[in-house]
Amino acid sequence: MNLIQSSPSTWRSSLLSNLLIFIVGSPILVSGLSLSGICAAFLLGTLTWRAFGPSGFLLVASYFVIGTAATKVKMAQKEAQGVAEKRKGRRGPGSVIGSSAAGCVFAFLSINGVGGEAFSRLWELGFVASFCTKLSDTVSSEIGKAYGKTTYLVTTFKVVPRGTEGAVSVEGTLAGLLASILLAVVGCSMGEIRTSEAVICVIASQIANFGESIIGASLQEKEGFRWLNNDAVNVLNISMGSILAVLMQQVVLRNLHL
Repeated sequence: MNLIQSSPSTWRSSLLSNLLIFIVGSPILVSGLSLSGICAAFLLGTLTWRAFGPSGFLLVASYFVIGTAATKVKMAQKEAQGVAEKRKGRRGPGSVIGSSAAGCVFAFLSINGVGGEAFSRLWELGFVASFCTKLSDTVSSEIGKAYGKTTYLVTTFKVVPRGTEGAVSVEGTLAGLLASILLAVVGCSMGEIRTSEAVICVIASQIANFGESIIGASLQEKEGFRWLNNDAVNVLNISMGSILAVLMQQVVLRNLHL
């Protein structure tokens, strides 16, 4: 217990804490991840705990629970329409890595003390923003597939079938916004970010998701861009969200002295 509660976290305490939580939470993990996906998530959890402690781990856990729940909504209907995630929504390592790549970069920056104390909070902001962005994207997509009455292609605003790459709906967009707000509130309540930074995370996530929809509609897996699959687009999406949040913090909040 002394090892688990050590502060700041060490690699040994992070590994042990993560292992215990994964054992206890295995029923939930199995419902949302494949075996290889669980292995990738274990590495992510250990890295997160080492970088940001229990609060960072709780943020990622919240992202996983909410995102998995949204994926399971009306699964039978989505499967019948051919727009459901593969394996009953159980995501593999590619999805885990694609969803957490930017967060992992900020975790490594924090662990290695890049920029010193002055930048430590900035790396934590980028970390939180990356998961706010990805959760918003996941929830908006899954709720849009389940409840979206009319879906529009973001580049032309023509009505298209549910599940079309780059398509958006009012229902999905609102759900994604609420999900981003919820996760930002979790980050704020855990002391990872301030209230003003939580607002930035939400704004950055929505801008990034709009950009991701444009990429999905115009480039994803099109001729010359076959490499730009869903996982690659996820990396671009969360990278945009986290970088935007960091830039907004430096440009807007510092000028306003917030």
